[in-house]
Amino acid sequence: MVKIITVAHQKGGVGKSTLAINLALCFKEQLSVILVDTDLQGSLYHSREDFADLTIIGTDQVDDLTALSCDLIVVDTPPYLSSRLPDIFRVSDFVLVPTKAGFFDLMAVRGTLALISDAQQKFPQIKAGIVRNMVKPRSGLTRDISDILTELGAPLLNTLIHDRVSIARTSITKGILSSSDEKAKQEIMSLAEEIVQMIISD
Repeated sequence: MVKIITVAHQKGGVGKSTLAINLALCFKEQLSVILVDTDLQGSLYHSREDFADLTIIGTDQVDDLTALSCDLIVVDTPPYLSSRLPDIFRVSDFVLVPTKAGFFDLMAVRGTLALISDAQQKFPQIKAGIVRNMVKPRSGLTRDISDILTELGAPLLNTLIHDRVSIARTSITKGILSSSDEKAKQEIMSLAEEIVQMIISD
């Protein structure tokens, strides 16, 4: 049965698309993967020729995600609370919420978490996790934001994705797994492994 990982956050600039493409490429090594770009801007869909060995489709090409024939679907969502998000969350096995360590990012993440919580009340099998993304080295703010997220009861993942040029340049370098940045590759692989463990856990 197909598994669905959705990457969502109502605020732009938190790295949703970058994480979505890198996770899809990471899982593609062992699974048949389709990346679905539901953002009307279609940034990932329009770059599909740069990732010829990965199937990338746009939001207008699929009505029922669960009907797609593959092992795993990674869904990239728009930087706002789209009316489609609740429907996407309902069929998701895992919702990944990337956030940066900033006040406005923290405020914006609440709306996304509320939608996830609503979906989980009806479909308790949905798992979710917040990943701290674009983390600055030696930043006390990251610790402060992490403490606040924990106090909110948010499901905080252990993996940290640091602010690296190699990750930011993903769209022109065929993905982080193709780069020579071993630390960046390890972070993405660690995130993928942590998501898998949460999906398969009871």
